[in-house]
Amino acid sequence: MSPRPHRPLPLATPAGVEVLTKILTQGPIPRVEIARRTGLSQAAVTKAVAPLIEAGFVTDQPVAGPDEPVESQLGIGRPVSPLTVVADSVSVIGVKVTPTDLIGVTTDLTAGIRAVRHHELPDPSAETVTERLVALIRELMEIVDDPANLAGPLIGIGVAVSGDVDAAHGVVRDSPFMGWRDVPLAATLTEQLEMPVVVTNDVRALTVAEHWFGVGVNADSFAVVTIGSGVGCGLYINGEVVSGAHGVSGELGHLPLAPGELVCTCGRRGCVETVASSDAILTWTRETTGQPELDLSGAIELAHAGDEHAREAFDRAGGVIGSALAAMVNLVGPELVVIAGEGVADYDLYEQRMREAFAAHAFGAAGDCQLMLRSHTFDDWARGAAATVIRSYVRGEPPLQR
Repeated sequence: MSPRPHRPLPLATPAGVEVLTKILTQGPIPRVEIARRTGLSQAAVTKAVAPLIEAGFVTDQPVAGPDEPVESQLGIGRPVSPLTVVADSVSVIGVKVTPTDLIGVTTDLTAGIRAVRHHELPDPSAETVTERLVALIRELMEIVDDPANLAGPLIGIGVAVSGDVDAAHGVVRDSPFMGWRDVPLAATLTEQLEMPVVVTNDVRALTVAEHWFGVGVNADSFAVVTIGSGVGCGLYINGEVVSGAHGVSGELGHLPLAPGELVCTCGRRGCVETVASSDAILTWTRETTGQPELDLSGAIELAHAGDEHAREAFDRAGGVIGSALAAMVNLVGPELVVIAGEGVADYDLYEQRMREAFAAHAFGAAGDCQLMLRSHTFDDWARGAAATVIRSYVRGEPPLQR
């Protein structure tokens, strides 16, 4: 087993990492613009780019269209060739773990999804999930290895799990949704798959994907708030996705803003999730309507039809989410909050109440923070897991050191 990527990047200096990151996240981009945005000299940019081009990770891309020479666009005789990443130079696998399903994708170096596979889980035990993860990842590895796919060599595997995840050691310390405690997932998978594996919190992975390949590319600061079976929050502040000194950060769903008599899946009382998660909304609707067999789609249908009990469930959720958003924005001051996850499909049911609560509790100019809806599928969560691998690969971080 080799702990290193099959195709190492020729990045010898921090400047090389910075240059490739700019090309990857903001390309196609000319050398002169890279120099301007990084503060490096054009000579330093050229020096960093040369081995990347030679190794096939980066290429020059003409800016002119097929019927117009570059020179005529610029009005000068010297053409400009923006730099772009060769997407197919490597492949990555990302997997999102839920209590009922595994969602796996293969991506290229730009986190573009190339193949998707979904596997149902018979139960969420660590033993069962690990066994099924190995089978799913091996299936995806076969896809990568198929010459017909024209995909580059696999550099690593990312796995995203909800809860308290020690990404540095690949240990799921506490995942209430999965019922896991102290599961050494990365070590187990690495041993069986003989490939480097990155295990991370699912919301943080989604935030990395938005930072490198989504709405956060040009943002100075932003937060990703996910609403579904749980309520999560990822933060990008001061140039980094926040991990927290102990590996825990942005746990919006566990702020004590709900009634104290409500017990959360984490075992504590009054967490935001006890009112705002999809499970909490369904539970409230079942109890208040006297329909214990109701499923979530039925609760949504009732709310859209104007049922006062179902509407109240969503209204309560919107109020608590809005208050939680205001608390987070007051504390860290992001310029943008992206509201994502499977729960946003029914955003219209609680949007007004959420925005009212946010406006009521956001302090001063914090109320100017933009709230943006961005629908995500489980494939996007898996893509986030792949994005964490790409980031570690470019930066030369464990377990994907160059």
